[in-house]
Amino acid sequence: MPDPRPHLGEPLALDLLNTRWMDNGPRDLLTDVTGLGIWLTSAGLAEQATADEPTLAAVLEARAAIYDVVVSGMRETRTHAALNAVLDHGRIRRALRASGPVAEPEVATAARLPGWLAAENLLELLAEAPDRIRQCAHEQCVLFFYDTSKNGTRRWHSMSTCGNRAKAARHYSKKS
Repeated sequence: MPDPRPHLGEPLALDLLNTRWMDNGPRDLLTDVTGLGIWLTSAGLAEQATADEPTLAAVLEARAAIYDVVVSGMRETRTHAALNAVLDHGRIRRALRASGPVAEPEVATAARLPGWLAAENLLELLAEAPDRIRQCAHEQCVLFFYDTSKNGTRRWHSMSTCGNRAKAARHYSKKS
């Protein structure tokens, strides 16, 4: 089954947040293990994780923690505990292989891997450029994106959808 979400291709942490969207009302891909399987496949994690109830519970826990940090910002220490609880289930294990140095995720259980990877990805985004993690500026959109534009002024998850809607609304309001 194809991924029904309107916006794909964001970094893993934001892609997980984008499993909730608006389409004639709120939609949530992660209401069951079938939706989880779609997300795991879309995120490139299907070979590393199983779409089952324990994985779904761990992914939902991670999504809630990531959402709280992204929406409130890094400065709200009350949101750190939930994200740190997700991160406590794993670590990066460094090793030297014949091909060279590697950094491999090591998690307590396989069910924790997708959520842990998303939480770890959020830390990378926060370290790189926290101000580039954004929610779409359209008032009826709940999607998130990582602004990779040169000047860092992107406002919409997609110019072809939310950006055009906003421009059309401005245009029609000027005509009336």
